[in-house]
Amino acid sequence: MNKFKHIRPTAKIWWHSSRPHSLGEIVADAVVHGVGLVVALVAGAVLLTLALVKSAPVGLAALFVYVLSLVILLSVSMTFNLLPRNGLKQIFARLDQAAIFLLIAGTYTPFLALIWDTPIGVGLTAFVWGAALVGIALKLIVPQHFGRVALLLYLAIGWSGIFVFHSLAAALPASALWLMVAGGLTYSFGIIFHLWEKMKYHKAVWHVFVVCGAMLHLVAIFNAMGFLRW
Repeated sequence: MNKFKHIRPTAKIWWHSSRPHSLGEIVADAVVHGVGLVVALVAGAVLLTLALVKSAPVGLAALFVYVLSLVILLSVSMTFNLLPRNGLKQIFARLDQAAIFLLIAGTYTPFLALIWDTPIGVGLTAFVWGAALVGIALKLIVPQHFGRVALLLYLAIGWSGIFVFHSLAAALPASALWLMVAGGLTYSFGIIFHLWEKMKYHKAVWHVFVVCGAMLHLVAIFNAMGFLRW
């Protein structure tokens, strides 16, 4: 027996939206995820290959963490959004929300690796990963709580780089720095559509912002590592 049959289609619980999504919305969301995942896999492979040839071991490790976090986020998110409403979907809901914290910390890692020789770089790395691990634990253990608080924590970790802006500005090309900021703004603005559940295709639109933000950060990392200059 499916224990979720008794749940009304419009019921609001933590692991799915209050409105059932049409086939068109599900397909659109899958296409957005698919495009993002293909780009992440191809560009990530190129990035790691270049790093293996040209970078120090520390740089390669930081980039591997980033690429892995991006691929995990897109894979888990796509699986969660394509699954029917059942127990497996509930499990992937935990993983999906936890993976956001992983991606935020993973994205910061290559940039912060450039200032690991400074106390402020080490300090922010510890804060970002410490806060992300707390968020991951909360989402895996008690995902039904702290929904809105988690959004604030996502934003707080994501914009914590402001506190080392001058250090990053000194270590990064100007183009990489502003691409990094543009990616953060894209993610942040997209949250509007994540919360706007009554809007048709709101999930697909939200994930367009996620993919675009990720691609801006991907280009910024290529630029910061010296693999792409203009």
